[in-house]
Amino acid sequence: MSAALSADAMTRPHDFSGRVALVTGAAAGIGLATSQLLARCGARLVLVDRSDAVLQLARQLGPDHAHLGLVLDVCDEAAIGRAIAQVEQHYGRIDVLVNNAGVALLQEAESATCTDWDRTMAINLKAPFLLAQAVFPLMQRQQGGRIINLASQASVVALERHAAYCASKAGLVALTRVLALEWARHGITANAISPTVVETELGKQAWAGAVGVAMRARIPVGRFAQPDEVAHLVAYLASPQAAMITGENILIDGGYTVN
Repeated sequence: MSAALSADAMTRPHDFSGRVALVTGAAAGIGLATSQLLARCGARLVLVDRSDAVLQLARQLGPDHAHLGLVLDVCDEAAIGRAIAQVEQHYGRIDVLVNNAGVALLQEAESATCTDWDRTMAINLKAPFLLAQAVFPLMQRQQGGRIINLASQASVVALERHAAYCASKAGLVALTRVLALEWARHGITANAISPTVVETELGKQAWAGAVGVAMRARIPVGRFAQPDEVAHLVAYLASPQAAMITGENILIDGGYTVN
């Protein structure tokens, strides 16, 4: 047998038939790539985004009512509660939570505003906490679940103009470890994924030109990550094969943080 993975193994590496995954920030970038992969693997999806593009995405990814699109502010605790109740009524369970929604408002530390600081913390740190709290009763009842938080290489290294972003992502990793510690007895794992720059549409715009060239030069493999590369790690951590992995912060950074 060839050591190379077959095309089918790459497009459908796991079987998530009968499992329900909630993905935030699902309309674009890493969230979109993750949603597409999990759908190919047979999962039923709850696609959450502030953009109503998730409604069309839900229809595109499967037959009628296979997936649920929800337009939602992930910082709104009451709205999250209503959404989880709707998911419970619709599917009866939630097996995987992918906290992918995030924001990067970049400013030098001396000029960073409280408004941008608070918004960064609300979306990048508070929202994953609220969503984890909201899905916990279902996962506890099921005696199993996977929580996967999208952090960043900024969780472990300092980046210029990233004071709020670095703080929020470091906090997200710390939160992930606490959830892993407290909820392991319920069969729930919690892990973080920390990519380098990812070539999403927004990433391509933000890192175009000289700034992108300079950043690639600092990454040993010489390139940025692709959304699908992150999505495949999400799928692995969501799978039964990753049941022994919890409390980890896994970097997909091409060696950026080696030194």
